[in-house]
Amino acid sequence: MSGSGPGGEAAGGQAAGGQAAGGALLVVGDVVTDVVAVHPEPLAPATDTAAHIRTLPGGAGANAACWAARTGASEVRLLARVGADSARWHEEALLAAGVRPRLVVDPDEPTGTVVALVGKDAERTFLTDSGAALRLCPADWTPSLLDGAAHLHLSGYLFFADSSRELALIALRAARARGVPVSVDPASAGFLAALGPRRFLDAVTGVDVLLPNEDEARLLAGLPEPAGVARAAVELSRRVPLVVVTRGAAGALVAERGRITAEVPAEPAGALDSTGAGDAFTGGFLSARLAGATPADAARAGCRAAARAVTRLGGRP
Repeated sequence: MSGSGPGGEAAGGQAAGGQAAGGALLVVGDVVTDVVAVHPEPLAPATDTAAHIRTLPGGAGANAACWAARTGASEVRLLARVGADSARWHEEALLAAGVRPRLVVDPDEPTGTVVALVGKDAERTFLTDSGAALRLCPADWTPSLLDGAAHLHLSGYLFFADSSRELALIALRAARARGVPVSVDPASAGFLAALGPRRFLDAVTGVDVLLPNEDEARLLAGLPEPAGVARAAVELSRRVPLVVVTRGAAGALVAERGRITAEVPAEPAGALDSTGAGDAFTGGFLSARLAGATPADAARAGCRAAARAVTRLGGRP
């Protein structure tokens, strides 16, 4: 199932910091169904725990795309794979959010599902069934998706399965051949550890922007838990030109080519659910960069979007 087909506008010129101004944002990533369960009291093993439960559209790639559209990106496209069970629902949700979806319907697997357990502190634990999401494959790619695109964003989840990783690498090579900047959100410290940090870094060679959280940054930099996140950001920025590390309530760090160039504070917010806060940061950051913002100002825009995200259930605007 597809939404509106990709457009053919010419990408705009270069803006501050080397990011092309204008043009579309293409996100290649995941669409999943989120089951968000907020439980004010600790989980009680072997019995009932009262919770506030909602079923919502989600997925790191889809969330980031929706936040980019909400925060001002003029055109946002999304390539993802879903199951027939909820394809229409997801397509309608994306269109309503201002995203132009190209959803491939998987013939065998249902849409991926994530159960998010959210405690009193608003922190979440995920139970993940990837379903159709990571079954994206090279056959799902078409070069016309990049027509008029000024930036490609790849969800890190794509790199955790053979088929979707192959698709991600094809998209990355195609973008680089056209001179389109590429960003990657590493997505999951747990999945990174299982894949291997070195293997992930080798796969994303050539990307322009890396957007890890603190745990992912330390893991990718090969640093122990007590090591400062600034050191991890600096190390990673020697490999990827621009690294922006999200730090939750501590804001974000911007590192460029081996040095910290900005420390951005978080925006104050009454946190209800941290699900999708990193995706909101990504969407706000990329939208600002497409509008010509410097990395530091784009990080501030990302923090503003993340602050809005944590005040509501689920990962979408």
